[in-house]
Amino acid sequence: MDYKARFRQAVDAVRAEDRYRVFAELKRRRGEFPIARWRGPDGERDVVVWCSNDYVGMGQSEVVLSAMHTAADEAGAGAGGTRNISGTTWYHVDLERELADLHGKQSGLLFTSGYISNEATLGVLSKVLPGVIVYSDSLNHASMIAGIRSARCEKRIWRHNDLDHLEQLLKADDPNAPKLIAFESVYSMDGDIAPIHEICDLADKYGAMTYLDEVHAVGLYGDQGGGVSERDGAAHRIDIIEGTLGKAFGVMGGYIAADAGIVDAVRCWAPGFIFTTSLAPALAAGALASVRHLRARPELRARHQERAAKLKALLRRAGFPVMPSDTHIVPVKIGDPRCCKAICDALLAEYGIYVQPINYPTVPRGEERLRFTPSPLHTDEMMHDLVRALDELWARHHMARIAAA
Repeated sequence: MDYKARFRQAVDAVRAEDRYRVFAELKRRRGEFPIARWRGPDGERDVVVWCSNDYVGMGQSEVVLSAMHTAADEAGAGAGGTRNISGTTWYHVDLERELADLHGKQSGLLFTSGYISNEATLGVLSKVLPGVIVYSDSLNHASMIAGIRSARCEKRIWRHNDLDHLEQLLKADDPNAPKLIAFESVYSMDGDIAPIHEICDLADKYGAMTYLDEVHAVGLYGDQGGGVSERDGAAHRIDIIEGTLGKAFGVMGGYIAADAGIVDAVRCWAPGFIFTTSLAPALAAGALASVRHLRARPELRARHQERAAKLKALLRRAGFPVMPSDTHIVPVKIGDPRCCKAICDALLAEYGIYVQPINYPTVPRGEERLRFTPSPLHTDEMMHDLVRALDELWARHHMARIAAA
């Protein structure tokens, strides 16, 4: 067998569908977010980043950087191994306690990423709850899907945010079987929000646990940044809240917060936790500083929402097909992978505007889009520059407009 040819064919298949991804080489500049330095075919230039999940710029915050420098000076670089061997530090313990308190839970557990926290926690379900049935929203993140698959348990896929369909599935199953409903608060590609209380009502009615992914909401919603579940007064109704440290908190890592018994069971049983080297002390220290800072900064969350609303209004006024969004996510539908990539390439090369095309498999075919994530640091001038660039590119590609709103 020609093994190398098989790998080339796999890549060629992606190219043939116009969804081959080319990564822009960027260097973030300390203290200047959302400006970054792009290294392109004609040299280097400054660009404005419009698609970062560092939603409020905490990855550039002096509060975070100072904490990381101090921890690196005090404790060195790595954690020294897995948590079970030599990698538990004061930084990890203090961060877990802070995250548990943020969500009103007894305990927290750190992972190396939000992907791993979902995969590891959901993957351990069948070991702890034999016969469990998982009810998963159809738009759940790939990491949640991977975790449910690795659990090798019974699963039911319910139509996105469709409570009637969820109840039909719950009602059809054995009332004595253990059950878990897994869903997200903010769905990051469409920007819509789950009906948390209504889902919890169904969980109560049918004896199910609840698992909520808050990765695109922590730091951004609620009085202290505990996510949509805090904002809606529903955190106490959720059994397991999962979050990330790599988006609004601006650093790296993932976590769960739950009852102490649940967290201890995951700690004891999940291979994704047991066999992975723990976060570097500097990362844990930076994340802790970020969480504490954002908990005390509701005005930053308010500014973030204002910036998102402003960009949506400008884009709609210009007739661009902004998809419905209840959150800080601003998706603009293109509907064709080739055109989506061409617009993104032109924005970067000609206008110094960086946004990645969102194509299959991140979204379904025919749902290709631009996904803008304005931060509190994006200015009105940057927004007007973006609208002007899109206006020219829309005309160049003969793309339809919608009635100005």
